[in-house]
Amino acid sequence: MAQTIEFNVTGMTCDHCVNAVTNAVKELEGVSDVSVSLENKSAVVTGSVVDVTKVIAAIEEEGYEAAVK
Repeated sequence: MAQTIEFNVTGMTCDHCVNAVTNAVKELEGVSDVSVSLENKSAVVTGSVVDVTKVIAAIEEEGYEAAVK
């Protein structure tokens, strides 16, 4: 069964930021879908196994801050 978790993402200012976050999270094992919103400063991650720690680490490696919403 898929699970969906929403994250607050701070520091994004443009479409490049959205793409960087999307691509970083998409690469994680178990993630099947990522929807990043610049307007809402959020990322919705869906997958069979969503490891919150790994999602946050992937976002932070791109230079942004993240926390579970």
